[in-house]
Amino acid sequence: MAAKKSSSSHRSTGRKKASSSRKYSKKAQSKVGKVMREYKHGKLKSGGKRKVKSRKQAIAIGISEARRSGAKTPRKKAA
Repeated sequence: MAAKKSSSSHRSTGRKKASSSRKYSKKAQSKVGKVMREYKHGKLKSGGKRKVKSRKQAIAIGISEARRSGAKTPRKKAA
């Protein structure tokens, strides 16, 4: 009888393999970094006079500014 090979080496761990290309470009990262500095110093405003109080909102503003300037960013999720 032949010895049975263990199939555990072929089993998936459930994690997806990271893509080789960057998700966000350097330009997008620097744009978000600039916006985050504004947020931390209390200078970031949304729309008119309202100060941004949420970290998530600050990141979203940075990503949208990067998109407007033509930086490589993933597409928005469909609503």
